[in-house]
Amino acid sequence: MDDLVTARLVLHPMSVGEAERVAAGEPGDGDRWAPGYPADGDVEGARHFLGHCALTGDPQPFGNYEIRRRADGLAIGGLGFNRPPDADGTITIGYALIPSVRGKGYASEALRALLKLARELGLTSVKGDADHDNIASQRVMTAVGMRHVGDDERVRYYEVTWPDGEEGCG
Repeated sequence: MDDLVTARLVLHPMSVGEAERVAAGEPGDGDRWAPGYPADGDVEGARHFLGHCALTGDPQPFGNYEIRRRADGLAIGGLGFNRPPDADGTITIGYALIPSVRGKGYASEALRALLKLARELGLTSVKGDADHDNIASQRVMTAVGMRHVGDDERVRYYEVTWPDGEEGCG
């Protein structure tokens, strides 16, 4: 699968080898990581991805993506689909950035590209969630067109749904 390219970012589909290095926190030759990458969320996502690959094979395009800045090629976070879509065409996403690059619009830019890919792949719904105190993540999901659909004691839930024939977020 090819990289997804936005104005400022490259969303690079992770291979098993790349995910193994992120999970171990040890860059290999050619890996270009910004200071602070991988963060805990990146390591957790890479481990989840590796577990999925071990059970059912590489899920790409429904896997993990490393977020890289186009300007310098450095990895600054990750995002992806938590598992392949269900029979109804619904999928769940997650994303994280290293603290030093937050607040610059990168999360919204990356998530917009992932939602566009989901729509192009024929999915009908994308879900996400954020802890109640993670206001920044809630704002990102709202900014890209996801709507608040519920809460529980720990998190707020968001979703975007596309009726048949409707074009994606953008």
